[in-house]
Amino acid sequence: MRLWLGIGKAVVVGAFFCLCAVMWGRVEGVGSPWLGLFGMFYFMGTAKSAEPQLLFRMPGGLRAVDLNATRAGTQDRWGIRRFGSFLRNTPFRYLNNSVYLTGRAQNLPELLRKVESAEAIHFWAAVLFTPYIAYIAFRGLFAEALLFVLIQVAFNLYPILHLRLVRARLTRLLDFRRDQASAVVQ
Repeated sequence: MRLWLGIGKAVVVGAFFCLCAVMWGRVEGVGSPWLGLFGMFYFMGTAKSAEPQLLFRMPGGLRAVDLNATRAGTQDRWGIRRFGSFLRNTPFRYLNNSVYLTGRAQNLPELLRKVESAEAIHFWAAVLFTPYIAYIAFRGLFAEALLFVLIQVAFNLYPILHLRLVRARLTRLLDFRRDQASAVVQ
């Protein structure tokens, strides 16, 4: 029953976004490059609306995270940690507040699944939006294509990298707790 609730929410939200896309197409025309950008955001909103009943997953080859990724280095050079701090300390936090710990006790394995789902939504949005960027560039709309690449980096690539870092931290914490629990049992 809960699965159908998630599917139902996603269908309603998806239908609303389709209506918005049709209205935008009537105003700007279906040749507008902005329609594809809205499509990316519509996909992300529809996928998010299906949670927690439907949680997206990363493809098998990309699911594992490097547990050493929590150490300083590449993340600091590329500003991934600063990006995460920016998200936590601004109203952008409320775009997906289900991936943050709250004051009350939280089920860490469930939080880890939600973080992976958020990462997967950004990943699939990037996968779907990248060919559209190539199409826009092929049409000769180079300024729009460049802007869309920058949007892709800001709205998909950096969140993916940040969420991978968060998953690595959570995985290390869960492993530590599991090791502590097994040490107490012995």
